[in-house]
Amino acid sequence: MQYYPFDSRNSLYKSKFGAVAEGESLRLRILLHRDAKVHNAYLVIKKDEEYQPHHIELTPAEWLEDYRFYDVELNLDEGLYWYSFRYTSDYGPFFITKTAHSLGIVSSEGGSWQLTVYNKNYATPDWLSGGIIYQIFPDRFANSRTPKKNVPEDRFLCDDWSKQPEYRQNNGICSLCNDYYGGDFKGIEQRLDYLKELGVSCIYLNPIFEAHSNHRYNTADYMKIDPLLGTEKDFENLIKSAKKKGISIILDGVFSHTGDDSVYFNRYRRYGDGGAYNNFDSPYHSWYKFNRFPDSYCAWWGVPSLPETIEEDSSFNEFINGENGVIRHWLKKGVMGWRLDVADELPDCFLDNIRNAVKAEGEDKFLLGEVWEDATNKISYGVRRRFLRGKQLDSVMNYPFANAIIDFVKGGNSRDLIDTVLDILENYPTPAIKVLMNHIGTHDTARIITRLATDDSPSDRTAQASRVLSFEEYALGLRRLKLAAVLQYTLPGVPSLYYGDEAGLHGYGDPFCRGTYPWGKENEELLSFYKFLGKTRRSLSAFDNGEFIPIQADFGEIVFMRKAENCRVLIAVNRWNEPICVNVPEEFNSAKVLWGNPPDNSRLTINAEDFAILTI
Repeated sequence: MQYYPFDSRNSLYKSKFGAVAEGESLRLRILLHRDAKVHNAYLVIKKDEEYQPHHIELTPAEWLEDYRFYDVELNLDEGLYWYSFRYTSDYGPFFITKTAHSLGIVSSEGGSWQLTVYNKNYATPDWLSGGIIYQIFPDRFANSRTPKKNVPEDRFLCDDWSKQPEYRQNNGICSLCNDYYGGDFKGIEQRLDYLKELGVSCIYLNPIFEAHSNHRYNTADYMKIDPLLGTEKDFENLIKSAKKKGISIILDGVFSHTGDDSVYFNRYRRYGDGGAYNNFDSPYHSWYKFNRFPDSYCAWWGVPSLPETIEEDSSFNEFINGENGVIRHWLKKGVMGWRLDVADELPDCFLDNIRNAVKAEGEDKFLLGEVWEDATNKISYGVRRRFLRGKQLDSVMNYPFANAIIDFVKGGNSRDLIDTVLDILENYPTPAIKVLMNHIGTHDTARIITRLATDDSPSDRTAQASRVLSFEEYALGLRRLKLAAVLQYTLPGVPSLYYGDEAGLHGYGDPFCRGTYPWGKENEELLSFYKFLGKTRRSLSAFDNGEFIPIQADFGEIVFMRKAENCRVLIAVNRWNEPICVNVPEEFNSAKVLWGNPPDNSRLTINAEDFAILTI
């Protein structure tokens, strides 16, 4: 038998799969044939911030047939490491480097493996693991029709709940981002039983603070609830009612910028004569970077309505993270955590302080970051980030999984999906993995049915507004969505359902992905399907941080197992338009079938564009 020199995902070569805690013993081994005539072998390892690698000699160990192991025991400090191997021989020096996957090959040059070493005290909240997140864009989920007070007169209040969101940016009051549908806290509270039916354990709310656009990412006052959502008392009642049903709430924190129409900047003097724009001596002036006071300033992505904050400013930091600051104020109200908008645009010192503020209110409080790439090796603003080392974020939004799932169900290779999953599991610390936010749609992306139904994305909003999916396209999107949702709900992490996706909402990007929930007009078949997924996930302990074991990835099909101490679940997905037959472990021959066909002598038939879930 022929063996590879190294495989970082195989315990034969690496004693523990994935990241390790600081101080945790780790054994690395390479395997070389006797004909290689090896003299000496070395681990070549470099801590990320170091310039030169260290060469650690490997110890010759036992033989495996005609191959010999060379190994080393490591005990490393917290940090990000890169490693490969080299050896000398009768034939000269050679390197063992990483291929596109986890395997090592003998070569003269190539890639390195990543090793994440995290803080030994890294722990994340248990209450979210095994649960389901439900993301709500507050203005569009449910309107209780309760009269509101102190609503600014310059907002357009739409009286047609089913109307398409306004997409034109004109000077009229009904324009992009200024059309409101009146979704509110009481409306959410009235629908808590519905969320419970879906298996929801956590509600993630897009921004709720006073702001002068329907998305509320241009904060006007961090300490006030937007009046259209209700009162602070309404919010507290929602928290209490949700808690009684086993549902926690986390908020969206937007701290890289504020609105120009805010208490702090006050460009249009809505809040009197103060504010950084109007008064050089304003207590908020140091929060912003003016190139030329007052009308030339740094703005988020160059958008003038979103002046950037200076997060390192001591006054701003105290306001957000101090004992009486924004973070702790709302946690004291009963909120269980925060999701940080554009976390990779926030400096490390500010993230450190946010974590301290969050955890000061309890280790069970959750801190989630928006990072679109692998969060363990992300570089932003020229700096390697340390989001997931144990001293900043608890976890992140899992865009790598989302993209890989979507690519697979639209025709991609299941091997690419498995590789993406294993890459993340290999690089991310276990505490972060158990509470990864596994979404396939959010307020920032087109509705998932639309993404899956077509590759046709008109370039401008006018064309997107008039483009309607055909019956055939919608049916295709629906079939693909079921497969994508199965993967989303069963892979490691916590699935996050964007409101209305379970009801069949469709539409392109902002603002069309932010339509109102279609109460009374849901796709009942799809809704029942999501309730089945929610019940399945919440009832099986293997989905609460259980081990992920890939079994088969063969282009158009994927089979894997989730394994806990007393529960094993097999998931098999077939995206082909014809039935296929796959091999499954013998132990599943007598499994309980939750969906699909029963195995026959360790052979499982999966229907066309369908899946199977078996449990023992």
